[in-house]
Amino acid sequence: MKIWTSEHTFNHPWETVAQAAWRKYPNPMNPAVIGTDVVDRSVVDGVLHTHRLVSSKWGLPSWVQRLIGPANICYASERSVVNPNEKFMTLKTRNLTFGKYVAVDEMVKYTPLPGDPNKTLLTQEAVVTVQGVPLNSYMEDLLTNTIMSNANKGRQAIEWVIDKLDREVTEIRNNAASARDELLTHTKKSIGGITTTARRSMDGLSTAAKNLTSSPTAPVQADIPKI
Repeated sequence: MKIWTSEHTFNHPWETVAQAAWRKYPNPMNPAVIGTDVVDRSVVDGVLHTHRLVSSKWGLPSWVQRLIGPANICYASERSVVNPNEKFMTLKTRNLTFGKYVAVDEMVKYTPLPGDPNKTLLTQEAVVTVQGVPLNSYMEDLLTNTIMSNANKGRQAIEWVIDKLDREVTEIRNNAASARDELLTHTKKSIGGITTTARRSMDGLSTAAKNLTSSPTAPVQADIPKI
């Protein structure tokens, strides 16, 4: 059995990192993860519980596949808990493929950095156990090194997603500002057109009134019935 632990600090608030963690896949840093499917999701007392199936490619050497079997796509069960009030997010993952010989239990936790709420502490732990096959200790080392490499890529992926979210927010903001400016311009043109039309109508009425006042009044002849 091999145990690996790690800590990392993100220079972003917990809310930002937690949102990025949900949108982590797909990303160019972890191309091995090819899909995530929600199996079950519920909210209990304001806490979000999610069960997902994660599909990935382990890329094991051919000699390892001869020992534990081939698999183009490997599956893992991921259970997560997100508590927005207490500000913590945990994800626990265990492989389903190769479960007879290999057990990889991973735990990831995101919490605000103690003493600095504008930063987020990432705590990771992985327990790798290989049994029932030759060279089990060597295979445990191989899998642990792979987890370490993927963990580093995962942190880069979080930063990539955060940057992507910032670009999306900026784009939405710019589109909203452009739409607002276009609406204001259109409204000004409409008001200007209405004002011009109204002014012309008032000028026409004024001219008509002047003409009526300046013209001589014709005598009015009443029809008197003859007796």
